[in-house]
Amino acid sequence: MRAGSPRLLREINDRAAIEALLRNGPLTRSELEGLIGLSKPATAQLLTRLEAGDSVVRNGLRGGGRGPRAQLWSVNGALAHIAAVDLTPETVDIAIADISGAVLTEHKAPMPAKHDVLEAFVSAVGKACWQAGLSADQLLHVVVGCPGAVNPANGELAYAPHLPGWSGFDMPGRLRAQLATSVSVENDVNLVALEEMVAGRATEVSDFVVIWPADLVGAAVVVNGSLLRGASGGAGEIDGLMIPDRAAADTDTDRSGGTFGELLSNTSICKLARAHGLTARNGHSAVRKALAAGPAGREFMVDLAKRIATGVASVVAVLDPELILLSGDIAQAGGTTLNDLVAAELRQLVVPRTPIQLALVTGKPVRSGALHSALAVAREQVFGLPAATTAPFRGPVVAGSPR
Repeated sequence: MRAGSPRLLREINDRAAIEALLRNGPLTRSELEGLIGLSKPATAQLLTRLEAGDSVVRNGLRGGGRGPRAQLWSVNGALAHIAAVDLTPETVDIAIADISGAVLTEHKAPMPAKHDVLEAFVSAVGKACWQAGLSADQLLHVVVGCPGAVNPANGELAYAPHLPGWSGFDMPGRLRAQLATSVSVENDVNLVALEEMVAGRATEVSDFVVIWPADLVGAAVVVNGSLLRGASGGAGEIDGLMIPDRAAADTDTDRSGGTFGELLSNTSICKLARAHGLTARNGHSAVRKALAAGPAGREFMVDLAKRIATGVASVVAVLDPELILLSGDIAQAGGTTLNDLVAAELRQLVVPRTPIQLALVTGKPVRSGALHSALAVAREQVFGLPAATTAPFRGPVVAGSPR
């Protein structure tokens, strides 16, 4: 096809219109005309063409002013549906959405500890689809976020001791067969990084790291706007990183070293809290109690910050990113107090003065990142949108937040 031919120009304009509608929601013809830079007749022809092809639908009227109400247009969400899944050792949290990004239903179900995990997972997805009036094989794509990383060589989930029932087989391949649809499996913190690029603090940042200090410590590394996965999919798996325990309180920890994950486990944090006179049932509860205790809880917060900063220092020394983002329940419970303490400790450990901030996206960041990732795949397939605007971890994804 010749460059500049009428067919090519129509395709370019159609894609621009679809992108504008996905990014902004329902628009009038004149609003769309202003966004894509076409004349009034050309925009009207474009909308007629897209409506005939079921790509767009009429979506009510916009009133206001003294003139007549204007027709609104939006992307036809019924063209395709996707599922976004946050898989943890205890639960599976599912959202079903249409291609416009509108969430049709949500479903959360418990997961067995080790056996029959596939059956429980497939049943939960099936229930979510049923709630949305669909079957699993009607989904265009499913993205599953979980602890650990999928080895690209064999599809097996590695670095995931908390998910023992999911090891030893091609996880995405088995899920594709069970659900009879396309499935991708992604590390949960990687999906948090995607969400921070879309709707968080990393929208204008090219090189950053998300750290999830929790019972299973994880990290996501973004370099030049792209996720670094590593040769075996294990980039960012810092849970097993050996670090010294620099906490001042005596908790019978081996001061010469332990894994990052061990020092930030619920058991270890609760033990550290008891050494400071605080009793808690898990890590984020200990942090909340320390903050509520005021000055009496500060020494615990300093000790916890030392443990977090010691692990983060290894990441900063190697990568020297523009930004470190702390995410997850413990980071959010600690708020700016914990964040500032970690930053102060980090400055004593490494040369780069990397800023540390709390991740902006809270609530369900893993599932939200999975939603954007699944929408990117669906929109590329259905609308032919270029990868630069739809691919995960590369630039803004044109979708509204699911929350």
